[in-house]
Amino acid sequence: MSEMRRSSGGIISGPNKIDSPPVPKRSKTIAGDGPNRRPTTTQPFSAARTDLRVVTTHHNDDPPSNRDWFYPSFMVPQTTKRVAHKLPSSSDSRPPHRISAPSCKKSEKVKLVPNRSSSTESTQSKPWCSRITWIRKLKFLLPFAIIVIFGVYSVHLHGRVEQLKAENASLRRNCSNRDSHSYESTKDNMQSEENDEIGILDYGNAEDRSVALYSVLITLVMPFLLCKYLDYLPHIMNFSKRTKKNKEEVPLKKRIAYTVDVCFSVYPYAKLLALLFATMFLIGFGGLALYAVNTNSFAEALWLSWTFVADSGNHADTEGIGPRIVSVSISSGGMLIFAMMLGLVSDAISEKVDSLRKGKSEVIERNHILILGWSDKLGSLLKQLAIANKSIGGGVVVVLAERDKEEMEMDISKLEFDFMGTSVICRSGSPLILADLKKVSVSKARAIIVLASNENADQSDARALRVVLSLTGVKEGLRGHVVVELSDLDNEPLVKLVGGELIETVVAHDVIGRLMIQCALQPGLAQIWEDILGFENAEFYIKRWPQLDGLRFEDVLLSFPEAVPCGVKVASEGGKIILNPDDNYVLGEGDEILVIAEDDDTYSPGSIPEVRRGSCPKIFDPPKYPEKILFCGWRRDIDDMIMVLEAFLPPESELWMFNEVPEKDRERKLTDGGLDIAGLVNLKLVHREGNAVIKRHLENLPLETFDSILILADESLEDSVVQSDSRSLATLLLIRDIQSKRLPSKDTKSTSWRFAGFSHSSWIREMQQASHKSIIISEILDSRTRNLVSVSRISDYVLSNELVSMALAMVAEDKQINRVLEELFAEQGNEMCIKPAEFYLFDQEELCFYEIMIRARQRCEIVIGYRLANTECAIINPSEKSKPRKWSHDDVFVVIASED
Repeated sequence: MSEMRRSSGGIISGPNKIDSPPVPKRSKTIAGDGPNRRPTTTQPFSAARTDLRVVTTHHNDDPPSNRDWFYPSFMVPQTTKRVAHKLPSSSDSRPPHRISAPSCKKSEKVKLVPNRSSSTESTQSKPWCSRITWIRKLKFLLPFAIIVIFGVYSVHLHGRVEQLKAENASLRRNCSNRDSHSYESTKDNMQSEENDEIGILDYGNAEDRSVALYSVLITLVMPFLLCKYLDYLPHIMNFSKRTKKNKEEVPLKKRIAYTVDVCFSVYPYAKLLALLFATMFLIGFGGLALYAVNTNSFAEALWLSWTFVADSGNHADTEGIGPRIVSVSISSGGMLIFAMMLGLVSDAISEKVDSLRKGKSEVIERNHILILGWSDKLGSLLKQLAIANKSIGGGVVVVLAERDKEEMEMDISKLEFDFMGTSVICRSGSPLILADLKKVSVSKARAIIVLASNENADQSDARALRVVLSLTGVKEGLRGHVVVELSDLDNEPLVKLVGGELIETVVAHDVIGRLMIQCALQPGLAQIWEDILGFENAEFYIKRWPQLDGLRFEDVLLSFPEAVPCGVKVASEGGKIILNPDDNYVLGEGDEILVIAEDDDTYSPGSIPEVRRGSCPKIFDPPKYPEKILFCGWRRDIDDMIMVLEAFLPPESELWMFNEVPEKDRERKLTDGGLDIAGLVNLKLVHREGNAVIKRHLENLPLETFDSILILADESLEDSVVQSDSRSLATLLLIRDIQSKRLPSKDTKSTSWRFAGFSHSSWIREMQQASHKSIIISEILDSRTRNLVSVSRISDYVLSNELVSMALAMVAEDKQINRVLEELFAEQGNEMCIKPAEFYLFDQEELCFYEIMIRARQRCEIVIGYRLANTECAIINPSEKSKPRKWSHDDVFVVIASED
């Protein structure tokens, strides 16, 4: 038809011509399938229910042979077969409502044209996709429906059979009643009644057993069906919803598996409860199955099921195919359950043992010392703490570090030291985690020691600061004080600001540096500091003695036969400790006495002895002469050491600095450290650049002219203790070798004659002879290297990390001692000195130690010990102070004096 027909539902063109088709609203041209396909926009369905007319055209603009009516691909799946349809007649103005969907090639353009249908067409407005979705969803319900139908039908047939049996029994009973006149018939009637009763009972039991059997069968089949069709359950639940959700849904299997995984991970007893539920289910399910195939009661069947689960051999006496199959199944399930139970118990025991072995259990202690961290100083620190706790029968030391518990215990056992009753408990954990801190009872410790890590100074101090922040975050609060080991003096104010009054800091580099300077200026002072800082000999103690209130300090000085008073803690000045106070100071109420004693329970005040008071020889301190000192190496706090030397040395002294740092960078580093180079009055800095382990570099230095040589642990090797000690030892040997070759010839001859019998060690003897010409102080960090240097005796004094460990142990036992050590290490105020005997007595004069103490008070000094001329070790706090003896001018005394 060439003419165009109009109808109420739309516009239909002839077969060969498309005459003015209406332009659809919001329609877009849809190309074929491919990557360049553009999305389409469609109008929502209105109440009038509009259909869509698709007109297919070719790219060559040739008219199509016919018109195809179909729904677009996003509403119903397309078919690959093209179905031609009949064009409507002239009398029918509506397009056909049944339209097949032809396939569109990529070379075709599909135009979507809306078509308004009539009122009769709107009744069939449901999309075909909904029908297909219904069919797809219904096929998943078909297996369940079949099972239910067959189950119901089987139960119906079984009930019908049982009903016929009951009717048969009733008929037999009625027939037997008619023959009641004879004895035999009566007897048969009685038997039939009994049989009827038994039959009725059997009917009831048979019905129950049948229900039990069907329940067992359905229960066995259901898991397989659920496993297969579990993912379709959400679609079945949303069956009434006709619109498909756009968001992607997670399969139900994955959600169930995830829920079970989370349950087992979060709840520690979930596995045990699951096993208990499985056991109860197996017993109940097995009892139900036994009841269905056996003649026993349900209670007896449950008991048999339990016996089969508990003991797999109990089913051996079972008779019958059905009971045997059920009993074997129950026994197999019981073996599986008990295997799982054994595995859970084994895992629980293994986990507990591993927790104990790895140090994850909680420490239940009080008044213990807690050490946080691990370093090379730990061995010496544990040794000093064990000696300190010897008087109380031993204590408890807890170590928390980020190492394995077994490794820590093995390293501690290698110390080969008797801890004298002190228990060392190791735990693995991080001091930065509050849970690990609570695990070691941090709130109940009487002292906490934070060790510096084996890193560079900045990283170590940053970690110490974080540990202090963690300690301040403990909700229960801290009972004891915190001793923090720092590596850089510049970081001390920040740590004290964060920690507050509970924090006591010990700067390792600062302590070693100041001790090296004091020992270089006063030979023999290193051994004295080792005796005082450690707990093996005499050490500082502070204690109150009310019976001494009202006495002058001059009398208090003679009141302790087993101790030497050194100062007073003044209560009226807020607990300020005054070292070497004036003789006329009168002890007030609350004042405490600072003494040097063997132990805290070995001294007490006694009666004041009668002491002859004499006068000291009129000898003044000799004037200080300029000194020439050499620094080998570069430390990060070398600017502080220079400031200490500036305070100790007289004018015109020289400090030679020999290291690998370029000379142009040294001034910048010293200035950044806070040193005013232009303001140095007593010191003159002389710079030399070179490597201290290369002999030709050392030979360019006038090594025989230096009064003291300090071999410093270089900053570049501060991360490695072994390399630092190896470098210091090599430098020491090279310097002693060069000095021995530059000695005068007469000294060399006398040395070789004296040790003629030891020719194999003549090189060491020459270096020992050179040690009398100049003092060398080596900074050795490892105690094992220190022992090697001490045995060879080619270096006068060696300072190591052991001194820092001693200081940490003292401050941990009593934090007040830190203020005493700070004043003794400072360049101003009181210090520990070695003075010759001629300052206090005449040669070969016979005096007791009390008399020497009284004479030293005339010089405002406190004598704490002495060293005789023919001995190598000094005696601090002598025991027999009232016993007189002869003294020589070659003897020396150890005093606490003020340099102000």
